[in-house]
Amino acid sequence: MQQFIAKYRDKIYGTLSGFDRLVFRGCLRRISFPRGMEEYLWQNQIRFKDYQQHVKKISERVKQACLAPLERKKLPVLYLRRGDTDKEKLARGIAEQLQIRRGPVCAVSCLEPSPTYEHRGMHMVARVRPCLVIYHYRIDPEWGWMHARLQTWFPFHLQVCLNGREWLARQMDRERLRYARQDNCFPWMEDCARAQALMDQQLQVSWAQRLHAIARQLHPLQPEIFQNYPTEYYWSCFQSEWATDILFRPGQLQHLEPLWLQHGMLSFSSPDVMRFLGQKVSLSGKIPARFARELTSDFKQRTEGPRIKHRIGGNSVKAYGKAHTLAGDVFRVELTINQVEQFQVYRAKEGGPAEELDWRQMRRGIADLHRRAEVSHSANQRYLDALSQVDDSTRLEQLIGPVEQPAVWKGQRVRALHPFQASDRLLLQTVNRGEFTMNGFRNRDLQKLLYDHAPSNQKEARRRSAAISRKLRLLRAHGLIHKLAHTYRYQVTKAGRLMILAVLAAQRASLAQLNLKLAA
Repeated sequence: MQQFIAKYRDKIYGTLSGFDRLVFRGCLRRISFPRGMEEYLWQNQIRFKDYQQHVKKISERVKQACLAPLERKKLPVLYLRRGDTDKEKLARGIAEQLQIRRGPVCAVSCLEPSPTYEHRGMHMVARVRPCLVIYHYRIDPEWGWMHARLQTWFPFHLQVCLNGREWLARQMDRERLRYARQDNCFPWMEDCARAQALMDQQLQVSWAQRLHAIARQLHPLQPEIFQNYPTEYYWSCFQSEWATDILFRPGQLQHLEPLWLQHGMLSFSSPDVMRFLGQKVSLSGKIPARFARELTSDFKQRTEGPRIKHRIGGNSVKAYGKAHTLAGDVFRVELTINQVEQFQVYRAKEGGPAEELDWRQMRRGIADLHRRAEVSHSANQRYLDALSQVDDSTRLEQLIGPVEQPAVWKGQRVRALHPFQASDRLLLQTVNRGEFTMNGFRNRDLQKLLYDHAPSNQKEARRRSAAISRKLRLLRAHGLIHKLAHTYRYQVTKAGRLMILAVLAAQRASLAQLNLKLAA
């Protein structure tokens, strides 16, 4: 990332890196497999054939205990019959309607396919079936807007989802740091260095302690249900999104963003994407024969703007313009990890001697969350440094695009210029002549160059003068020339000269030269 920042130092005023989205999953490990479920039933003296009735009774009690705190506060408790309803949008609408700024907002329940068990013959077997799940939405005093999902059927899986930028906004509010916010990014911040320090503090949280507290609130009957077969929630990070935001000064991203996205789509090969995501590639740059995952790159035009995304299995890195505001622009590179098995961590073997450290497969558990942050940040840095190699000099289409559109001059419409058509190109070549560089040119000067003979009479002379005046008006309307004060002379503007030179250079370029540029 240092190469990227060094190249665009004059356009950037800050950076921010940290977790954007975190989804934790809690499971009761002792009943997370069929044999454990059987032992639970044995310890509670429940026959396998009575499993269904036992589960229904427990599930109803779990549901009532989970919803009781909201019912006491008379907060909305909704049941959705359709699975495609946007629960997040629904909950935010309720919070806005009830003007809730802190604490519980609502609960939304629905049926979703979930892992559970059923009795078959002499054993319990795993299966997936529709189970009632309850989503709790709340505005946490520290984490801000978040939600947790409880499966009310055995084995009572829990899921907690929070947003790192929402959390950071709370941290900055406590320290009275000013900022501008759009969705879950910050186009402007008063102190970027302090904001980054606050975000780094998020990695020091005692996750097990905080998540256990949420579990006790959502599933208060858990100690009672498992009194004869004690088990606690084991927490893993089901999904993480690490976002690196580059904060640009207003208006700086408009030219650069399309170049980066085009470069990423057309120039990054499969081995490049593997390197970004920390995968091993041979010294020759070839993909190892043992690599069997699917690798894809795609470009998508969304309502919010274009984005490019590269995927390896369940992990991906994407880049897009996150915000374009008067306060500033944000370009974001984001790594999403769903399959941690693709990465390694230097640790001892689980259950082995603590001193026997080695590079081992990364675990989903929260114990490796800090290493997950390191891997994510490094991947984003490599991607940004690769984007810094793009040729971001001005394109020809950017120069001639505005003049190819009609303009308005003193309240009247003026036609578009066509730089590659013979008549307009001749006009541009003429006003760009070297002898006009110092003192400019007059109407009569252009007449001598654009007409190959002198006018035959006074009427023809007036007609030519009027035709050149219209051409001068056309060039002035498009900002290619300006009139010198207190004279009848005109001079090509700086922007006009740049555009004319680019058009003339493109016209004179050979096919071999153009092919060379395309190959480069």
